[in-house]
Amino acid sequence: MSSQPQNSAPATDRRTAIWQLAIVAALIGVYALISQYGYSDSKNQGVGAGLSIGPIVLIGVVLAWRWTPRWIAAALTLLIAALVYYSWPFLKTHYEWSDLVQQAGAFGMVAFGFGRSLIGDRVPTCTLLADKLHGPLTAAEIRYTRRATYVWFSFYVLLTAAILALFFAASTHAWSLFVNFGTFGLMGLLFVTDHALRYRVLPRRPGGGIVAALLQSVTGQRK
Repeated sequence: MSSQPQNSAPATDRRTAIWQLAIVAALIGVYALISQYGYSDSKNQGVGAGLSIGPIVLIGVVLAWRWTPRWIAAALTLLIAALVYYSWPFLKTHYEWSDLVQQAGAFGMVAFGFGRSLIGDRVPTCTLLADKLHGPLTAAEIRYTRRATYVWFSFYVLLTAAILALFFAASTHAWSLFVNFGTFGLMGLLFVTDHALRYRVLPRRPGGGIVAALLQSVTGQRK
């Protein structure tokens, strides 16, 4: 009677996690492309407005149905729909402000999370991720990941500031290019730099990186 290799389940979980991450990345890419299309021409304002307020409305409706009785959730859903319907002309011509709040707010919250982990006796975010992936960590690795957390905190603070500054200093088309594509490019560049430095400074952990950390968070399996 044959039996499956013990590592077949983790391998399957890893492939599933890779597909899940690929789908998420594809969805983000499609969203960015459609969002940029909304900014490309004034005739596409409806598309931009829908993408701008769509996630907020969807989250609000889902939370209402999840956390409140059905009759209250139904009433809130109708209220939200009515508000969107009657305020649509205004939203359609001023949706860039909603985008600004979303973009600056999202990156600002990420910066806050990194910064908060550096206060007091809290474990720095990068240290926590590395420990889940590779732990236990050496003293050198703890020092490196703490410094890496400072770098990521500074990066997201500067990124949030750049989003705000460009919104008021550049055209909406240039701003949308930056938030839809430039931000991801900069994050990717820092990910690659971090991986290269980690490989050089901490050769005992050559197989890490953000992708491995994401896969481990999805599958629960350490490399």
